[in-house]
Amino acid sequence: MKALALTAYNKPFEWLESPIPEPDTHQITVEIKAVGINPLDNMIQQGQFKQLFPYKLPMIMGNEFSGIITKVGSGVSNWKVGDEVFARPDILTLGAFAEFVNVDVADIAPKPSQLSWEQAASIPLVLLTAIQAFTEKTQISAGSKVFIQGGAGGLGSIAVQVAKYLGATVATTVSTKDVELAHDLGADIVVDYRTQRYEDYVQDFDVVLDTLGGEETLRAMHTLKAGGTLLSVVAAPDAEFAAQLGKPLLKPVMSFLSRKQRKAAKQHNVTYKFLFMHASGHQLEQFTPALNDGSIRPVVGEIFAFDDLPQAIAQLSAKRSSSGKIVAVRQ
Repeated sequence: MKALALTAYNKPFEWLESPIPEPDTHQITVEIKAVGINPLDNMIQQGQFKQLFPYKLPMIMGNEFSGIITKVGSGVSNWKVGDEVFARPDILTLGAFAEFVNVDVADIAPKPSQLSWEQAASIPLVLLTAIQAFTEKTQISAGSKVFIQGGAGGLGSIAVQVAKYLGATVATTVSTKDVELAHDLGADIVVDYRTQRYEDYVQDFDVVLDTLGGEETLRAMHTLKAGGTLLSVVAAPDAEFAAQLGKPLLKPVMSFLSRKQRKAAKQHNVTYKFLFMHASGHQLEQFTPALNDGSIRPVVGEIFAFDDLPQAIAQLSAKRSSSGKIVAVRQ
C-alpha cells in the first residue's frame, strides 16, 4: 500500500510502499477514506516529541481518519467488516497517512451517520482535545465563562461549539473575515484581533484555552478571574504531563520547562495547565449525537486529494489555509 512516512527528522515526509497491515488480537484494520491534517503532524516531523515518543523510523504518519473496517482481530467481537468508523489513533502508533491502518478497538468510534467522510476525518483530534480540555483538565458547565483563542481555526472552531454545548459563555478571537463564522458557531463575544484588544472585552473568565503559545500565553492570563485556569495545548508541558506519559522521572524536567508560565500564573492567582490529548473512542462516541443533530458541526476548510498530502501539509505549515481544518480524501 501507499503510505506517507517520516524517514528522518526535519526532512519532508516521503511516500513509501508498505505491506497492508494485519490486525493484532484487539485491533481492527481500516481502509482509509479521508484524513485530517494537523499542526501536530509538523511538530512530530520537526522532532519536537522525539524524546517523549521514540518512533522507529521510517514511521507512517497521520493523526486522524475516517474509513471502513476491512479486517478484525481475533479478540474483537463488537466490530465487523464493513462498519464505518472514525478515530484518532494512539500517539505511539499513528499511521493514518496510508491506504490502510491498524487501530486499537478502544480508540475507534462509529462514524457519525450525518457526516461525510471528509467531515468525519476532520474532527477526532480536535474534538477529543476540546472534550478533554473542558471535562478532564477543567470542568466547565452552565454559567462557566471560557475564552478560546483562534475560534475559526481547526481546534478553535470545535472548542467554541463544545464549550457552548456544555453550557458555557464563550469568547473568542478571529480575523475580520471570520467574525460572522464565529458568531454562527455560537460564540457570545467575538473579538476581531486585527482591530481590537481582547482584554477590553474579555474579563473575569474561568478558563482560557490557549492555542497560540509564546507571549500570548502570558497575555491571556489577564483575562482570568482569581482562581481561574489557563490551559495550553502549545506552550510548555507541566509535571502532570510527565505523569500522563507514565514517566514520573520527567516531572522535574517538565516543571523546569514550564517555570515561566507557572510563575506568571502564580502572580495572577490563577493556574497553568498543559494538555496533550489522548485517544478515546468512548469520548468520540459520547459526542456522536451532537455531531448527528448539528449541535457540533465540523468546519472543513480546504480539501486535497490523498495523493496531494505533502502539499496539504505544506499548506498548513505555511499558515496559508482558510478557516477550519484541512483534509485529504481518497477517491
